[in-house]
Amino acid sequence: MKRKLWLGVLIFALVLTAWNAGLLADSAGAQSDGHGKVQNVIFMIGDGFSAAYATNYRLYKGDQPTLFDQTLSGMIRTASADNAVTDSAAAATAMATGVKTNNDMVGMDPDGKKLKTILEAAKESGKSTGLVSTSSVTHATPASFAAKVPHRNDEVAIAPQMLGKPDVLLGGGKQFFLPESEGGKQPERNLIEEARAQGYQVLENRDQLLKAKGNKLLGLFAEEGMSPELDRDKSKEPSLAEMTRTAIDTLKTNKKGFFLMVEGSQIDWGGHDNDAAWAMKDTEAFEQAIQVAMDFAKRDGRTLVVVTGDHDTGGMSVGGYNEYKNRAEILRNVTATGQYMAEQIDEKGSNIRDVLKKYAKIDLTDEEVEQIRNASNRKLAINHVVSKRAYIGWTSTAHTGVNLPVYSYGKGSDLFRGWMENTDLPKRMAQAMKIEFKQK
Repeated sequence: MKRKLWLGVLIFALVLTAWNAGLLADSAGAQSDGHGKVQNVIFMIGDGFSAAYATNYRLYKGDQPTLFDQTLSGMIRTASADNAVTDSAAAATAMATGVKTNNDMVGMDPDGKKLKTILEAAKESGKSTGLVSTSSVTHATPASFAAKVPHRNDEVAIAPQMLGKPDVLLGGGKQFFLPESEGGKQPERNLIEEARAQGYQVLENRDQLLKAKGNKLLGLFAEEGMSPELDRDKSKEPSLAEMTRTAIDTLKTNKKGFFLMVEGSQIDWGGHDNDAAWAMKDTEAFEQAIQVAMDFAKRDGRTLVVVTGDHDTGGMSVGGYNEYKNRAEILRNVTATGQYMAEQIDEKGSNIRDVLKKYAKIDLTDEEVEQIRNASNRKLAINHVVSKRAYIGWTSTAHTGVNLPVYSYGKGSDLFRGWMENTDLPKRMAQAMKIEFKQK
C-alpha cells in the first residue's frame, strides 16, 4: 500500500514538474521544438538598449510586465576587436557577419577584408530580405548587414551598396540617395531613380507606406534620421511598428522565407542626450514593433524572432542621486525631447519655466531654472533636470561596455539561451534556417 502511495506521489511530482517546465518554456516564447527548419528570421536590435533600459521601461509602464520580461533567454558580450566599449558599426558587423571588427568599420574585418553577412547568406539561399531603421538606412547598424566600408560615416559610399541587396529598405536618409544637383549628397548618381529602374516602389510618407504594393520597397521618410517618437508627425512619418508590419507583409510572399532586421535606432540617440523620456518613448515604439513580429511568428509557426541591443548608451541607472528611489513613470508626462524644449527657450531664458511646464509637466525650482539658463548646453541641462526628477542616472554621453540581454521567441528560440558572444547570433540564425554561412 505504501509503495503504491509513494509511486503515485512520484508520478504526480513528475507530471507537475513537466507541466511547470512547459509553462516556463511558453512564457519564454519557446514555441520551439528544436526540430525542423526555421523559415523566417526577424532580428530586432534596440540600439543602445541594455538591462537598465529594460528595467526603467518596466517602471515607466507603471511596473507592468513587458515583452522583454516574457522572452528573456540569454546574454551577450559586446566588446569589439579593438575596444572593450564597442561602437554601433563594430557591434552590428559582429551581429551581421559573426566576426569581430574594429570600431568604425562596417562589414569588414580589422584587416579590411570584406565579410559576408547573414542577410546576404539568406538572399543566396533564395529568401527575401529586408532592413528597417528609424535612423538613416545608411547608418551603422543597417549598413553593416549590406555594405562594406572602412568608415561608418561614409554614408555616400554606403548608399549605392544598399540597393539590390535588401528587397525592403525602410527608414530615413533620403539625402544620401539624391545627387548634389537635387540637394542630395551623391556627387552625380540619382539612386532613387536607379531604385525605380530596379523595380523598387519608392515611398516618401506614411500614407504611401500603408498603401504599398509589390515585392520591392524603398521607403525614405526623412532627409537624415527619422524624428524621435516624441516629436514625430504621425501624419507624415510612419512608426517603427508600421514599417515592421509592411516589411513582413511584403517579404512573407516568398515561399522560401525571409530575413528581416529591424532597428529601434533612437533609443541610442536618447541615451547619448541623457534624455530619459526620449529613450523610454522610443523603447515603447520598439516594443510595439516587437509585438508585430511576435504576433506574426505566433500565427506563422515557422518564424524565429531574436531581440537584443548592440551596446549600452549613457550608462543609465535605475535610481540614483544618493537616494533609494525611482519615479520613471513621471516620464509619461513628457511630450517633447530635451532638444525640442531647448529650441523653444528664448535667448535670455525668460520662458524656461513655461517651456518645462508645457512639455514636461514640471514646476521648476529657482535652482533648476538657473541651472538651465546658465548651462552651455541647455538641452543636456534640461535632460538632467528631468532625469533627476525620475531618479534615472547617467554616467556618460557615450557608450559603455556592459553585457546585454537577449530575447527570443518562436521556432528555434532554444538556440539563443545562455551566455553568448554577439558574433554567435548570426551563426545560430543560420543554423536555425539551415543555410550555409561561412566566411571565405
